[in-house]
Amino acid sequence: MSEIIIDTGPIVALLNKRDRFHEWARETLDGLSPPLLTCEPVLAEASYIVRKLEGGPAAVLDLVTRGVLELPFRVEHELLALRTLITKYASVPMSLADACLVRMAEMRPRAAILTLDSDFAVYRRSGRHVLRLIRPS
Repeated sequence: MSEIIIDTGPIVALLNKRDRFHEWARETLDGLSPPLLTCEPVLAEASYIVRKLEGGPAAVLDLVTRGVLELPFRVEHELLALRTLITKYASVPMSLADACLVRMAEMRPRAAILTLDSDFAVYRRSGRHVLRLIRPS
């Protein structure tokens, strides 16, 4: 896999030593070459979730500053595709962050999504293709 797209869960788990997936996230991320791709809605979710950890939101931004994360996706350029995905998966329901990651996977069909979220097993790339996922077993 040439590119890895990262979801909120692994970022939070990496930054929160009390998270049950902390060790998995640390070991998995240690084995991957940066940058990992993500989007601004994922950063917003992660920053909100770690807001009570000392330095939590700043640590999320530091991952971008240090080049661990890269933000190649622009929501405003993909509004129609995002709306279509959110409408299609309304019963899940699909968040804006999840829609962005699925759209990124559509734009990068060889990429895998690093996630803790089981909803990604339901989502499909380009309507019918199973997403490549990296998840805890």
